[in-house]
Amino acid sequence: MTLSDKDFRKEFKPLQIPASYDISDTLENRTIYALASLGEANSDEVFKKMLEFEPNIQKVTIKFIKQYLFTLYEKELLRGNKEGNSIRYNLSKITKPNEGFVDPERLAPGLD
Repeated sequence: MTLSDKDFRKEFKPLQIPASYDISDTLENRTIYALASLGEANSDEVFKKMLEFEPNIQKVTIKFIKQYLFTLYEKELLRGNKEGNSIRYNLSKITKPNEGFVDPERLAPGLD
């Protein structure tokens, strides 16, 4: 199956992390917010985090969360490490600043 450029951009657009957990938001956005607040977690941990924000969330939601996170992982929009029968997902955020520096004298011409 070949995607047009427009369809590709729609299918593989970067994730947008919501600024807060909003019960009226989509389940996809609530899932991403919960994962972002944990930093790294498997789908069960994401569901538990969502329970903290939304105590009345339905248990069937866990199936959606597992499928949604795995789909994002397959599209390489999430990183993950397999641990036993589950995957620990993360958003690939840079959490430690780069400690290197640039020597302007060694830059190639035109890169300054």
